[in-house]
Amino acid sequence: MAETLLGFDFGTRRIGVAVGNTLTESARALCIVACEPVADRWTAIAALVAEWQPQRLVVGRPRHPDGAPLPVSARCERFARQLEGRFGLPVELVDENFSSIEARAQRAATPPLADAQGRGRGRNAGEPVDAEAAAIILRQYLSSRRSGHPAR
Repeated sequence: MAETLLGFDFGTRRIGVAVGNTLTESARALCIVACEPVADRWTAIAALVAEWQPQRLVVGRPRHPDGAPLPVSARCERFARQLEGRFGLPVELVDENFSSIEARAQRAATPPLADAQGRGRGRNAGEPVDAEAAAIILRQYLSSRRSGHPAR
């Protein structure tokens, strides 16, 4: 059965959000939610959950290459527990490294778009890549399901 997924790239200032689908094994960036004020963060996430009606949530958890946790890993785990408690949905933690770096590299490789005056500009030049990083995390999760290897 196909599931709709919401993926989160948790950061201390921003949370990237992406939507994915298990049938099409696709994911795309949705938006960025500010972490502060906390009440606004949860209101924004609740609106996304209501709009997309996911069956599962996926949160990226960064780790050192050797698997050791980073200082932000515990905060990601706490955020995942809060999501589960608030929305009553299953939450998967996906070990991820460098999703933001990969998102920046993908953006840099995208051909420049012209602005209204015809000048070339990088796609969303200077804007945060958190939502694209969340899409990368979702793709990692979907790939791990297909291969039978857990993304944890």
